[in-house]
Amino acid sequence: MTITTYEEKWDLDVFFEGGSHSPEFAVFLEGLHTQLEDFNELVEAFSISTTVDNKASLVEVINCFQSTFKKLRQAGAFVSCLTAQDTTDKRASLLQGKITQLSAALTSVLTALDQKLIKIDQDVWTGLLSEEPFSELSYILEERRKRAKEKLSLEQENLINSLSVDGYHAWGQQYNTIVGKIKVPFEDNGETQYLSVGQAFNKFSSSDRQVRKAMFEQWEKAWEDHTDYIGATLNHLGGFRLGVYKARGWENVLDEPLDINRMTKQTLDTMWAVITEHKAPFVEYLNRKAKLLGQDKLSWYDLDAPIGKTESKVTYQEGAEFIVEQFSKFGPKLTAFTKKAFEDSWIEAEDRPGKRPGGFCTSFPESNQSRIFMTFSGTPSNVSTLAHELGHAFHQEAMAGVHTLNRSYAMNVAETASTFAEMIVADASVKNAKNEDERIALLEDKIQRSVAFYMNIHARFIFETSFYEERKQGIVSSERLNELMLKAQQEAYCGALDEYHPQFWASKMHFYITGVPFYNFPYTFGYLFSMGIYAKALEEGTDYEEKYIALLKDTASMTVEDLAAKHLGVDLTQRDFWEKAVKLSIKDVEEFLEATK
Repeated sequence: MTITTYEEKWDLDVFFEGGSHSPEFAVFLEGLHTQLEDFNELVEAFSISTTVDNKASLVEVINCFQSTFKKLRQAGAFVSCLTAQDTTDKRASLLQGKITQLSAALTSVLTALDQKLIKIDQDVWTGLLSEEPFSELSYILEERRKRAKEKLSLEQENLINSLSVDGYHAWGQQYNTIVGKIKVPFEDNGETQYLSVGQAFNKFSSSDRQVRKAMFEQWEKAWEDHTDYIGATLNHLGGFRLGVYKARGWENVLDEPLDINRMTKQTLDTMWAVITEHKAPFVEYLNRKAKLLGQDKLSWYDLDAPIGKTESKVTYQEGAEFIVEQFSKFGPKLTAFTKKAFEDSWIEAEDRPGKRPGGFCTSFPESNQSRIFMTFSGTPSNVSTLAHELGHAFHQEAMAGVHTLNRSYAMNVAETASTFAEMIVADASVKNAKNEDERIALLEDKIQRSVAFYMNIHARFIFETSFYEERKQGIVSSERLNELMLKAQQEAYCGALDEYHPQFWASKMHFYITGVPFYNFPYTFGYLFSMGIYAKALEEGTDYEEKYIALLKDTASMTVEDLAAKHLGVDLTQRDFWEKAVKLSIKDVEEFLEATK
């Protein structure tokens, strides 16, 4: 049997040949600029419907909106890939600026459209939403109208959008520029290597504690050396956001992230309350891991340390084949899609200098393709990350037949498909372990993710909530940011660690993403929500795949509470669902404690 060898570098030329210097992409951007101008003229000429019969002009506006949005997403995805694969690509950074300007221009046009939509008589509006082609877009259009009513005047919102290009979004790009220049020194066989932050971070998975400790010292210092710049960046991002909130009359900093994620505060509060009440087993796990590593307590740099004397390393090819094999037990569509992603070089996984840290999946809607970015160094965690990002890509694939305007699902449900895919692989890894030592190591790797969602991300949420409250009073110093982060980590980890990571606020890119505020709690939501879906998948086997795809198709056209009620038959505002989900992950801890007692 012939086995396809999978490339570790992605193919971007299929979109636009020549990278950041692509003539084809330059033409595409010009066309996008022209289309944005046409869309603007169309919206300016759009007259408010006075009867349901007068809908032709609105149909034209919606169709142009859809086309323009797809093209902008295509361009944005391409540039995000360019900046990620090579942080020294200055031309790509310039293109990022152009994409930001085009995005701001589209936002301004949409703001003008929204202002017209809110002036349509309620009876006419209700009538329009009951007819094609608006009926399938009723949720998203109603959402736009509701949000528009909560914002400022057209002139004021346009001014905010305009100022955000060189203010708000520019600060987010500034963070990426700073990170791209950071090099972390690392001693290897007497020679000093200078690693990118992505490469340096992978050292925290080393089985050698001295390696982890040495790297952590250099890691903390590297971020500390840049805290003046990064601290200013965070403060200005937060200040801009708070200024906008104040002008709009939004008192709670969670109003926008909750609205974006289409969920209620009651759901969020219930989720965190249940997690907090069930942290004791995870503290017990952390204490057990400390003993296994010969320590009284774990330090931050021990959290990702593998258990055992040897690291379980796999090649990219082996990791890919394992993922395909395990996905095949869930359903044929996920399996066929995953093979295509590997065979057509959708994934950038090469371990090399110059790449940005972390991983992501981005969609190219004009081409009905996705691209996945990560740095693969052979650890079980890398295999999990790869499965996670493939889950994102499959979600986008499932939405292919859905209207473009109904594909913009929020981050919390976006993390559902990715975490679901990750669970399939993590469970299989434990069950297919070659021996008891490997089973414990893989089980522990699985529990690490629960700790990340229940403790690490909880710390981020606590920190960010505290930061915004203090930022309302003025600039928050780097020293104070360290204090807030330390306090948040101590609370989230229930004091279980010996040493924490006060510079985490500087090293975590998620605090600097301008597209989505509070880029933290949706991860935990997605993790637990996917637990409920995974439990159903285990019950029904491959027959569940079609139901799963149906759920994914609905993720951008209803609230998460309605989504859960429709497809899972549960109430997310109540404790029951969350308790069942958390207890599923506690079973892993109990199994680990039994195996290592």
